[in-house]
Amino acid sequence: MKETVYHLKKIFSFGKQYKWFFLLELLLSCIQISIGVLLPLFAAKQIVLVTNNEYHQLLLISVAICGIEIFNSLNNACIGKVCNVFRRGTMKNIQIELGIEILKIKQEDIEKYGTGTFIERLNHDTERITELFTKGIGYLARVFTYLGVFISVFVINRVVFLYYLIVALLLTFLYLIKTKKIGIQDVKYKKQKDRVSGFIGELVRGEKDIKILSAKKSFMNRLSTEITKQNDLQHVKRNLEVLYDIGIHFLTSILTLGLVILLIFLIQNEQLSVSLAVALFTYKTNIMTNFMENVSLLLNEVKDFNISSGRALSILENKAFHKEIFGTRHLEHLEGNFSFKNVSFSYKNYPVLNGMTFDIKAGQTVAFVGKSGAGKTTVFNLLGKLYDIENGEIWIDDINIKTLDEASIRDNITIISQNPYIFNMSIRDNFKLVKEDVKEEEIVEALKKSCLYSFVSTLPNGIDTVIGEGGTNLSGGQRQRLAIARAFVQKTKIILFDEATSALDNETQRDIQKAIDNLKGEYTIMIIAHRLSTIIHADRIMLVEDGKITAEGTHQELLSNNVVYQKLYENEITK
Repeated sequence: MKETVYHLKKIFSFGKQYKWFFLLELLLSCIQISIGVLLPLFAAKQIVLVTNNEYHQLLLISVAICGIEIFNSLNNACIGKVCNVFRRGTMKNIQIELGIEILKIKQEDIEKYGTGTFIERLNHDTERITELFTKGIGYLARVFTYLGVFISVFVINRVVFLYYLIVALLLTFLYLIKTKKIGIQDVKYKKQKDRVSGFIGELVRGEKDIKILSAKKSFMNRLSTEITKQNDLQHVKRNLEVLYDIGIHFLTSILTLGLVILLIFLIQNEQLSVSLAVALFTYKTNIMTNFMENVSLLLNEVKDFNISSGRALSILENKAFHKEIFGTRHLEHLEGNFSFKNVSFSYKNYPVLNGMTFDIKAGQTVAFVGKSGAGKTTVFNLLGKLYDIENGEIWIDDINIKTLDEASIRDNITIISQNPYIFNMSIRDNFKLVKEDVKEEEIVEALKKSCLYSFVSTLPNGIDTVIGEGGTNLSGGQRQRLAIARAFVQKTKIILFDEATSALDNETQRDIQKAIDNLKGEYTIMIIAHRLSTIIHADRIMLVEDGKITAEGTHQELLSNNVVYQKLYENEITK
């Protein structure tokens, strides 16, 4: 109960702006409950009148019941409409807040738990949470409505009322145990469902690579294993439900037999007429079946509400996932100076950077070269504060990066990765993501700089063409050029190219290289290069080996006096 109250307070805070709709829903539900209590009383009165042959009053009461039922139907329709406004608005607010908080979660946790975990919380759990305010209130109203049947029984015969009360308490206790036991299994099931959702997400997003790698069999074997675990947990939960249902139905049958014996005893002792005994027996369905079914449904709804609320609040209240931590100092614009001072970093307990130290001055174009896994991309991820360093310090414009707020870092740094993500929207909207008020002429200029304008001009809807999830309608080179164009629109002081020209043909690469060269002096540019030919004109080239800078200089300087760089260059020109 305490957990439910806590979750209700937290969730209701997201629907405050719709509180009048919620209060109106409660008022209309109270009217519905009142009607539900009155109707059985009128029905009991009908039985008494029939027994006493008072047909005139019976007709009047029957007309009154008809009018009340018509009014109740209209009231129920109003409840549905009002409830939908509150539910829809509250769910929207929870989903938006969850989206904001998910974007604050550390990259390590996103990778650790998988995207399916967060998709489930954002979609399924928010829906389950708000259903308590629709289905849940409906079940609660019906539970109170059937309490009117208890009152009717109390009016007719106190002994039968006492029997029904004991029956209701006993069955409610069993339903509570059932709900608790199944709730434990449901938590396990939902955790496994998150894993399956993650694998399915990988299947959809990575289907091209799965085909190319001929990994269908191995991937589906793993997916099959996870789905089997999910189905097994669901099977255990369902078996538990069936076991409890059989026990409850068996007990209900025994209690029904007890009711019959009690009624026969009361008739034989002239404490109850046959007609009233028949009426009291007909209430059995409302008390032992309808009432208990709605109690069970309400308990299940509360259980699901608590589970889903707990999962959502684990994100909103930082209970299970680590959030990114930034400082409070704000800089509107950066000059573009960078320095690493003895920085160390490990990824999943694997050392990547080992005391890396370097300085970069504003306006310089600096390249990082080295073998795969040497730590080049990690440098960019740490500059963008996607990960936190373990030891050492990173300084931007002579300010420790730990003291800067998120906007000071990410509003001033653009990272163009080797495999940029292009969103499933139009080209124009992809630009609007990085600059909401972007003008069409800015988009055209950026597309021309990135050598993509001629291609976009051939598309049916030009820059309003939707390009598919992940940019599936574009080639690898076109996706990278669109990402570069987005960076041109952002006009951040620092631009980091993470092998951003690796998927381009030689001619396009030369065009992109010209665009990058045009940025020299005005921007601080850092380039991770797979092709050394793309960085021979850089102001400085840093050689990264085993997480350290082992040499630096111009292309000619390194070519003259560094054996490792010489081999890298020779390997490229001999390909």
